[in-house]
Amino acid sequence: MLTKQVVAQTNDGEPIYVITLSIGDYSAEILSLGANLKTLKTPDRNKKVVDIVLGFDNPLDNLRSTTYFGQIVGRFANRIAKGTFSLGGKQYTLETNEGGNSLHSGKSNWGWRNWHVEPFELHGNPGVVLSLFSPDGDGGFPGNVNCTVSYVLTKNGELHIEYEATASAPTPINLTNHSYFNLRGAGSGEITAHEVKLACDRYLKVDEQLIPTGKVVPVQGTAFDFTKGKALGRDMQEAGGYDHCFILEQTPVAKPVEFAWIYEPVSGRTMKIKTTMPAVQLYSGNFLEGKEIGKGGVAYPKHGGVCFETQYYPDAPNHEAFPSCIFSKERPYKHTTVFSFGVK
Repeated sequence: MLTKQVVAQTNDGEPIYVITLSIGDYSAEILSLGANLKTLKTPDRNKKVVDIVLGFDNPLDNLRSTTYFGQIVGRFANRIAKGTFSLGGKQYTLETNEGGNSLHSGKSNWGWRNWHVEPFELHGNPGVVLSLFSPDGDGGFPGNVNCTVSYVLTKNGELHIEYEATASAPTPINLTNHSYFNLRGAGSGEITAHEVKLACDRYLKVDEQLIPTGKVVPVQGTAFDFTKGKALGRDMQEAGGYDHCFILEQTPVAKPVEFAWIYEPVSGRTMKIKTTMPAVQLYSGNFLEGKEIGKGGVAYPKHGGVCFETQYYPDAPNHEAFPSCIFSKERPYKHTTVFSFGVK
């Protein structure tokens, strides 16, 4: 089932839509503002259906928060050191909004833009395609970019996110969905008991500002080793909280590679993730401290949700050895991430 309704207005008077996708026991709400995954409802082992992503009741609260709940973040997700990079012999300067660095493209982040929406059905599965135009110079980035993001929900409990973008000139592009998951239910406490397994044998070493040093290091024998699975909170203190880029063992090409398996023991909910992107930023909600009042008036505590942000490496424009995040007319951006839900 598909519905589309106006739920608010932007400061410019544009309607903000919510598109509701429903099929079987699953449903999702997608906002035009930020192409945002506002809610995602799935059943637990007792068939109880609850929302498992953090967010706000009022869509406009997203504009007053830097949690990035549920947003499609762009033009460049994650951090760029000192807000600068060179491309084609020219240096580009971005807004710095985290110390002296650029995080999620500063104020030009696409997660705060109102996207055009078109609902559709694909083989009986409800979906929506959202589109956005980013002009040359937007946030300091070169080139015009046309972007579409599609969500499709299937009756077997899969949420497909398809990213496509074309650029008029070479430019960095790094898109992700910034949903915070709590498989026990949004607002139900910490996610430290979630069991996480990642097919990621390396991660990026970062400095005290969470900027990659350029070193790619093995996870084996460290607090960053999730290859055999463990409770998310087991080594969290040693790691200083997770906000790190993990590299997939198997490099995706055309087809998505399954790399993440998550289990929440109280509800029995499971989540699997596959992607065509080379890495994932694991973020354990370190900066949530009960200050954000979320859906239902619940204050989200520190570690109240966990993000699995599939993406290119942070600060990639400044590291030649990292997989290239530069896209152009000749190299369009096209990626897929699939979240699959079940119980055990």
